[in-house]
Amino acid sequence: NLSSHTEERPQSTLKWKGKMLSLNNLQNVIYNPIIPYVGTIPEQLEPGTLIVIRGHVPGDSDRFQVDLQCGSSVNPRADVVFHFNPRFKRTNCIVCNTLKNEKWGREEITYDMPFRKEKSFEIVMMVLKDKFQVAVNGKHTLLYAHRISPKKIDTLGIYGKVSIHSVGFSFSSDLRSAQASTLEVAVLNGEDVPSAGMSQFTLPFVARLNSPMGPGRTVVIKGEVNAKAKGLKSFNVDLISGKSKDIALHLNPRLNSKAFIRNSFLQESWGEEERNITCFPFSPGMYFEMIIYCDVKEFKVAVNGVHSLEYKHRFKELPSIDTLEVDGDIQLLEVRSW
Repeated sequence: NLSSHTEERPQSTLKWKGKMLSLNNLQNVIYNPIIPYVGTIPEQLEPGTLIVIRGHVPGDSDRFQVDLQCGSSVNPRADVVFHFNPRFKRTNCIVCNTLKNEKWGREEITYDMPFRKEKSFEIVMMVLKDKFQVAVNGKHTLLYAHRISPKKIDTLGIYGKVSIHSVGFSFSSDLRSAQASTLEVAVLNGEDVPSAGMSQFTLPFVARLNSPMGPGRTVVIKGEVNAKAKGLKSFNVDLISGKSKDIALHLNPRLNSKAFIRNSFLQESWGEEERNITCFPFSPGMYFEMIIYCDVKEFKVAVNGVHSLEYKHRFKELPSIDTLEVDGDIQLLEVRSW
């Protein structure tokens, strides 16, 4: 169950079963810390680690910051590997930077501001191999390339005018143990299945599901959208009946137009496209975990723990759906089903 038991979690969060980004099974949770807060991070921030901060912006806030630091020294000031600084004065923006040897580097500024005064928020910081990825209230917000290795981070600092309800961690060891479950697909395009976190699959990727589709079945695709995707800047995930070649579910996110197309290809012709979506969940360079859950009447799709869409079954013979195809402008990192 990916729904959280705290009031700050966005309403769009999944209410159906599935194991993905563990936003509700957090470790080392600190409740209602006094700000400024400076605390030791209990484990190394390996790729896959999540830091989840839930709180509230006071009405008189001009700025606050979350700093991932190397120690807590004040004089000389500790290096800050990742400085995440929402500002509310003049222009609303988020400034990101790195402090090394008491000198700030080049600022990276995001003007698409997800924080609002007198509103609750949830920040999810994900540590990736080459960058940090931040989502606020379930929506992708920014990427920040590492300038100092995240392995040197051992301290979390929160400063400024902000009220924090909780800070928690989901360390990458949790993700690794989740990935240890059987990869229930047989790859059909001649590629060996890479071990988790090692290399990526070759595209187009075609695999046979070891168990046919049906209510309760789940497929998870983990990947990274190419930062400089060429051409159409899109990718597709298809669930197919190998026998009839019908495409029961065609998912086609298009980054250029921010359209998330859904359709079916039945009896050698495409049906009517479905496009309606409240929030387009993908962005260039972004890591994603897409979960497809088969319900009795529809497929449900979530991206990075947030429910995205439903698609009513047009292809009714669910047990005949036995093949998965993935292709397009992404690096495919992992595929699992259960």
